[in-house]
Amino acid sequence: MSAEAKPFGGRTLELLRAGPFRRYIIGSLISDSGTWMQVMAQGWVMSTLTNKAIMLGLVNLAAGLPTLALTMIGGSAADRFDKRKILIATQIAQIAFALALGWLVFIGQIQIWHIIFFAALLGVSIAFEMPAISALVPELVNREQIASAVALDRSVFHGSRLIGPSLAGLFVGWWGAASAFFANAFSFLALIIALISLPRRPVGTKEEEEKRRSGIMDGFRYVRSDRTILSMIMLIALTTIFIFPTISVMLPLYVRNVLQLGPDSMGWLMATSGSGAFLGSLGLLSIAREKRLKFMSGNVLAVAAGVFFMSRSHSFLLTACSMGVLAIALSMNFGLANTIVQEHAPAHLRGRVSAVFGLSFFGLMPIAGLIVTGFSDLIGMRTALAVASVIYGIAAFYVLSLAGRHVCDRPVSPVPESELAPVA
Repeated sequence: MSAEAKPFGGRTLELLRAGPFRRYIIGSLISDSGTWMQVMAQGWVMSTLTNKAIMLGLVNLAAGLPTLALTMIGGSAADRFDKRKILIATQIAQIAFALALGWLVFIGQIQIWHIIFFAALLGVSIAFEMPAISALVPELVNREQIASAVALDRSVFHGSRLIGPSLAGLFVGWWGAASAFFANAFSFLALIIALISLPRRPVGTKEEEEKRRSGIMDGFRYVRSDRTILSMIMLIALTTIFIFPTISVMLPLYVRNVLQLGPDSMGWLMATSGSGAFLGSLGLLSIAREKRLKFMSGNVLAVAAGVFFMSRSHSFLLTACSMGVLAIALSMNFGLANTIVQEHAPAHLRGRVSAVFGLSFFGLMPIAGLIVTGFSDLIGMRTALAVASVIYGIAAFYVLSLAGRHVCDRPVSPVPESELAPVA
């Protein structure tokens, strides 16, 4: 029986039966939960320091510029060197950032420039962490299990969105915002322990290792030559520009100024979004390959509708329902796009291809954060949300029409280097 034909539970148990992948998943769950705790707490701290949505966009800009500049270098490093060591180094750096921010919040000296400064340092860390961890997951399973492994990894990531913000809301209410930063610093230890226990990547043939040391631009060349991967990157780029700023960057001000609610409500909204994302990522394990295009098209419609209803909402309940549906659809489309990219990327280029894919999210977030938040300050948050939903829906359907049934294709043999398209 093929990996895709096995039932949901069977595929999950088979993946978790492998010790390295199981240890990675447990460490990732704990670490990601801590990260979401800090995301929620930091957003709330920012909302107490400013009422300007564009200031929240500047934080994303500070984090995104280093990511945009260094991600391809990080992808090349992930192909050349031991991914475990790269990830351990980035986790240690993020422990230091969390402790420093937590201490500034604890002593009451936190300022906006502090958050922007550490966001820039975090962007450097993410530039190396993101391609390394994206390329590591497929190495922990067999090739036919990549789709299931990516789906389960996404399930854990989004499941942590359910745990982290809920805990952060309690921590902020009971012990203050600093406690969430300290908890995040402690959570990184779980992933570090898991990474130390993972085996090293087997050394390939001389030819394979030589390919791993090829140039950064080979990742762009391969992406340009693969229509399916290119379409998935375009879809995620549209999501990053028009959707993520509305549900992440501006959420603290949306809760405080539009719904006029407190940090506990923001925590529950983030938990609702996390629940939806978790359900969506679990759903990836049950989507047949030939139905991918139908699901992705339906998800685009759900995302656009969710953001539009948020723009009209005046109640916690309607906002929660909108964010739940939105999160399910976003999670499924992001997971499907990532799965398709990982299936089609050759092993020696997976780090660099993952870096290009990551640029469509992490690299564009700073630009998107400024654009959407700037329009929000100019025309009002409700209007900005409505306009973003309409533009996204039209553009995303167009991109999927270009990809067509190729999103359902099985992976083909890697394209020979002589046939790769030149980089513009």
